[in-house]
Amino acid sequence: MSEASSSGETPKVQVMTEPDHTTPASVETVESVVRRQMAQSLGGRRGMVEAGVPGLVFTLLWLTTKDLRLALVAAGGVAVAALVVRLVQRSTIQYVVNAIVGIGIGWVFVRLAASTGGSEAEQALAFFLPGIIWSGVYTVVMVVSCLVGWPFIGFMVGSVTGDPTAWHRDKQIVSLCTRLTWLFLAPGAIGVLLQGPVYLLGHAGTIDTGTAVGIIGVLRLGLGWPLRIAAWGTMVWLLARNATPVEQQPDAAGPVTD
Repeated sequence: MSEASSSGETPKVQVMTEPDHTTPASVETVESVVRRQMAQSLGGRRGMVEAGVPGLVFTLLWLTTKDLRLALVAAGGVAVAALVVRLVQRSTIQYVVNAIVGIGIGWVFVRLAASTGGSEAEQALAFFLPGIIWSGVYTVVMVVSCLVGWPFIGFMVGSVTGDPTAWHRDKQIVSLCTRLTWLFLAPGAIGVLLQGPVYLLGHAGTIDTGTAVGIIGVLRLGLGWPLRIAAWGTMVWLLARNATPVEQQPDAAGPVTD
């Protein structure tokens, strides 16, 4: 990317509308920018593991032991252990904290179910409700962002270019970010469509509550993670092409630079 012009003003961002697909690796591209931003937001492999493993531990233990307290304590213990490791290494604790907050919110829902006289199975079902709600909310937000032509992933590009909306002036970037946003939201959307009705049926007593918990657990383990891996793998493939160069457009006082 070119440096700011001599006027000292922050340069605007312009993306070439006819990218050279032979762009050398040394040239900053939209794909590399998005790749870097997604790695930062998700925390890479380690961050994703730290965020996901506590929930997996809870699900596995509940399905195999039907012991709610054991499942909650074990999930919390895994998250706290990861936090201690992070603190010892003096690295960011953001992703571990996200997991701990998620478990804490789930515990609150469990306690609310218990306070109303809910059985242990009903309390376990309540643990999954915050995740379903959250997935539903961000799915709606991202779908709307795509439908109105301002895909969520595009703002990841804008966050590092100095102009949060400059990316929207290039149709190729909008198209790329729209595809990436659909892929990003797909696992959560499918999860809500499948888990939401099961939760409602179990909560209403239409199906056995324990059965509902088991179905949601199996969906999360057997379908949720494979879907995420498939979606992320497709996103990585799209972002590995480095096909859309990013250039800075200097202000009126400076010449155009490559």
